[in-house]
Amino acid sequence: MTGDAASRKVAFITGAGSGIGRAAAQAFLRRGYATVLADVNEQAGQEAQGELGALGECIYVRCDVADDDTVRAAVDTAVAAYGRLDAAFNAAGIDGEQGKLVAESSLENWNRVIAVDLTGTWSCMRYQLPALLASGGGAIVNCASVAGIRAAPTVSAYTAAKHGVVGLTRAAAREYASRGVRVNALCPGTVDTPMFRASMSEETIERLIRANPSGRVAEAREIADTAVWLCTDAPAYLTGQAIAVDGAAGA
Repeated sequence: MTGDAASRKVAFITGAGSGIGRAAAQAFLRRGYATVLADVNEQAGQEAQGELGALGECIYVRCDVADDDTVRAAVDTAVAAYGRLDAAFNAAGIDGEQGKLVAESSLENWNRVIAVDLTGTWSCMRYQLPALLASGGGAIVNCASVAGIRAAPTVSAYTAAKHGVVGLTRAAAREYASRGVRVNALCPGTVDTPMFRASMSEETIERLIRANPSGRVAEAREIADTAVWLCTDAPAYLTGQAIAVDGAAGA
């Protein structure tokens, strides 16, 4: 690479086909990052590339975070395409079963949610970290949840997975702080995304809005903007944190 391409920063976003991940891809592109759009849904990923390409250079790569081989291949593709990696936002995740007490939850749901939300985050980091080190350092933001810092009843697998993401983030932050890599976790409250709309009734959505001190739910771009800030403008000393973006619901 020569010229601007040699100095351009590169971001890797999982779950980039929709919701928070797609909003984050837009935000990174607007900051001038070449952006890798990783998603298991090929149609959504291709559509995102077609739409977001107007904002800057981006490529779609298929990535199932629950499949370690595809994660490795996706990160390898990113580095091969752009020569480096400077930032990663691991936004891919699933909610799993809703409204089930611990003893009522299925083993299948437990295994699937842990595989995607927790093991998937670990799998991404195990390939992103060496790429960041090879580029001289950078930042990772893992998308956890307010369920990662306090209990979310009747979604025990999701709560356990997101608590695990926070713990994993803190462990990695301590391990890599002296090597120029910062690792933080974002803990969104209720966010207006397609997944949220599909899993909640209108009555439940209205109840959540009324319960939040801000009188609304978050927009995906607000979470995305926080992720970009953590990777760009945040102080170099800010690492190993679980940052709630929840409209003061947990205050």
